[in-house]
Amino acid sequence: MTNSSSTPRRKPAAKKASGTQTIQRASLLVRLVASRSRTGMRLSEVVQHSKLERPTAHRILKCLVEEGFLMQAPDSHEYFLGPLIFELGLAASPQFNLSDICRESLERIAAKSGDTAFLSVRSGYDSVCIDRKEGAFPIKALTLEVGTRRPLGVGAGGLALLLRLPDDAVDEIIRANAKRLAAFHKLTVPVLQKTLQRSKKLGYALNDSHIISGATTMGLPIVNRYGHPFAALSMAAISSRMTPSRQVELAALLREEIDLIERAMQKRILA
Repeated sequence: MTNSSSTPRRKPAAKKASGTQTIQRASLLVRLVASRSRTGMRLSEVVQHSKLERPTAHRILKCLVEEGFLMQAPDSHEYFLGPLIFELGLAASPQFNLSDICRESLERIAAKSGDTAFLSVRSGYDSVCIDRKEGAFPIKALTLEVGTRRPLGVGAGGLALLLRLPDDAVDEIIRANAKRLAAFHKLTVPVLQKTLQRSKKLGYALNDSHIISGATTMGLPIVNRYGHPFAALSMAAISSRMTPSRQVELAALLREEIDLIERAMQKRILA
């Protein structure tokens, strides 16, 4: 009779590590597809940007489609965000609806400046515009639509989200987004780094190129109680309105509203 005590036991640690890795990879693929939420992503593009082996990426994508996190167009075979993402967003919104908290601030910024105000949030290595309000000035600089996703560092909102991060975190983000920057007026890593350094000296994010010719945008981050930037308020106007002296005035307006937002958020957390 075989002694059961001599039977080799499996080591659960490897399984746990493997399971965690699978979750991380699945999360990465959802974020990648979300970055092309309007146009979709082909399997070859997912493989290129994720650096996963093709069979591995295909297996995870198939599972995400089956679970509703993603969907695949039958004709083009491109992947898009699935219905479950929308459902989860609706479920989360009553507990923490940032758009509701910031709506009055956006309205005041647009009313006082006459220009367009935007609210963006961080999503991984990207920023996503979740709300905007237009001012009364007849010439609009509508540099963002609600739902637009861009690499962090692109545009004033995405640039503002980098301002308060440590240097190593910024370097990691810029490296991860390097290949995507060229789509924005041929933006490069050195130019982005230079723009970020200028913004730090100014005390606010300033983007006067690489989005729309003739438009200038500026922004500041919204931080949580631990000092981590998770959202940003930004503004856009035609460049002739964004003189250096007016930039200082608008930065003060943004700071005033961000102070109100951060206090309102703190009250909700403590309530």
